[in-house]
Amino acid sequence: MSSSFTNVKYAIVGAGLMGRLLAVALAKRGARVELFEKGGSDALQSPARIAAAMLAPLAESAITEDNVVRMGIYSLPRWKQLISELAKPVYFQQDGTLILWHRQDTSDAERFASHLESNCDRNTALSRPVHLDSQSLADIEPAVADRFAQGLYLPNEGQLDNRQLLEALLVELNLLKVSCHWHEAIEPDQLRKDQNRFDWVIDCRGLGAKDSWKSSSDSSKDLRGVRGEVIRLYAPEVKLRRPTRLIHPRYPIYIAPKEDDIYVVGATEIESEDLSPMSVRSAMELLSAIYTVHSGFAEARILEMATQCRPTLKDNLPEIFFDQKTNEAGLMMINGLYRHGFMISPAILDCALEVLSAGTSATAMSLGLQITTATATAPLEVNACA
Repeated sequence: MSSSFTNVKYAIVGAGLMGRLLAVALAKRGARVELFEKGGSDALQSPARIAAAMLAPLAESAITEDNVVRMGIYSLPRWKQLISELAKPVYFQQDGTLILWHRQDTSDAERFASHLESNCDRNTALSRPVHLDSQSLADIEPAVADRFAQGLYLPNEGQLDNRQLLEALLVELNLLKVSCHWHEAIEPDQLRKDQNRFDWVIDCRGLGAKDSWKSSSDSSKDLRGVRGEVIRLYAPEVKLRRPTRLIHPRYPIYIAPKEDDIYVVGATEIESEDLSPMSVRSAMELLSAIYTVHSGFAEARILEMATQCRPTLKDNLPEIFFDQKTNEAGLMMINGLYRHGFMISPAILDCALEVLSAGTSATAMSLGLQITTATATAPLEVNACA
């Protein structure tokens, strides 16, 4: 148990993925933690509940920055450790990612593969993609061998079951006797002013922190929502072994197999904070595309069509902001995890714990995670907390 956390009083506002991870981690270190959430314990209002929860730093390197990729690489073994410490089991798999494409999209696939190879040249911690012919594809993923003659295999990538994890973290909160205030909307500033009650207030509200973030951090980094649309299917005739991505003319489509023949399908990324139901266009594109991957999807049952908005900063990068005043509880704000929440959250967690413990974070410096203070917006290595 770390003496720097023992009996320190923390309020965490927001019980999505980061809020739950931090509450559990701090409580295990001997801290006194209270968790506040405007919704219920089921996390129905959290983007984490509808995510595919793929842990794919190499695949994501095609569309994101190097520091996010480094956070993803760091987080893979940490996920194994974090899940192993939970009382309730959580489905976790690290059997790689499969990339497929139809003949008419070969040129796009070649560009994608070349991009991944270049990223591996820059970052030797990434496992190089493996080009598959018809035989090696049949060996690695026999369910699609009759429709595709080639593919790309990305070793060591993984996934977990997001809903099982959220539930397991809830169980852990109860076991650790964390005081959870469900259906209680509260502003972090309200909690900060009662210094005798809390030493630190941690804001993990995602888009709920939109106004607070704008007033407390770099004004050029407005927080916005990026809409995503996901379909959950029950498809017992489809036996995919690992997350599969289909290179598509408009966007890569992913199929993430979970336990008990459940599949999470998605792709859409829309610059909008609209939370209305899924569009007909998105549903048709997703369902028609996955049918070309495996004919068994024709008889799949649609369990859910869900939409949510991922909290995203202007540069599409995550950030930790913190502020300490003599007459108020300290404030930490964690936001901007965008589409990479599950992939990078253990890295964000460890960096946050280091800052709370020591006022600085060597892990953040090595990974390139932006940490800012109330008086400057430079990275932590330039403006370390005294």
